[in-house]
Amino acid sequence: MSAVADDVPAGVAPPEDKREQNKLAKRLRRQVGQAIMDYNMIVDGDRVMVCLSGGKDSYTMLDVLLQLQAKAPVKFSITAVNLDQKQPGFPEHVLPEYLQSIGVDWHIIEQDTYSVVKRVIPEGKTMCSLCSRLRRGALYSYAAEHGYTKIALGHHKDDIVATFFLNLFHGGKLAAMPPKLQSDDGRNVLIRPLAYCRERDIAEYATLKGFPIIPCNLCGSQEQLQRKQVRRMMDAWEKEHPARIEQVFASLTNVAPSQLADPKLFDFAGLGGDAAARTDWLMPGADAAP
Repeated sequence: MSAVADDVPAGVAPPEDKREQNKLAKRLRRQVGQAIMDYNMIVDGDRVMVCLSGGKDSYTMLDVLLQLQAKAPVKFSITAVNLDQKQPGFPEHVLPEYLQSIGVDWHIIEQDTYSVVKRVIPEGKTMCSLCSRLRRGALYSYAAEHGYTKIALGHHKDDIVATFFLNLFHGGKLAAMPPKLQSDDGRNVLIRPLAYCRERDIAEYATLKGFPIIPCNLCGSQEQLQRKQVRRMMDAWEKEHPARIEQVFASLTNVAPSQLADPKLFDFAGLGGDAAARTDWLMPGADAAP
């Protein structure tokens, strides 16, 4: 061990670790700031509801947004909101104690979605879909009822790419998670400030910051989820081709509708002035044998 490290008091990071932590924090701030700017996620006067689950992603999102808020070119407020789903053994004290310690405005919504999921979903079946739907409904309703103009979710670049592959392999469509989205009912605008951040950076940052992580024991322990299978595929790709996830994400921001096959997005029928000559090729009896 170096003399410098030997002289560091217990509980204090060595200078080299501090430099790495500062470099990582700067990279995350830059990526979040770039995403906010590129998609105009936060504007002057916004009331941002940061959805805090107790996982590494949402802790990091809240932490970085608070850092940016201090020097942002616009004025906006932040409220951290957690949904207590009444899972047995959930440590209810952890989030309030943490949020009080950092001095942020916060609120806990209490809604027993756990019992609903356990009652509706058969034992051994995937619970994530219903659990997520109920959680979104509770959070979106709270945001609309209390006048929050933006709902910040902690999905990162890896989540976005994984969702793209899930939709591709299992949904039959080209779709992912947009960095900014208006809900179907028009009541809420969702933002994903971590859209440009990699999960490995977030995990390292959460460890360095010592966030009090709360694991999900309801659906997170189900190993056969399609999302986990996709993530294993992505991890294998990363080992062989480290830039592949970055390239896939870049492709999601560089779409060429005329090079795909969706007639709703591009006027293939009208190419070459053919639109006026469009005819019905599925006429009754058209494919009958002569």
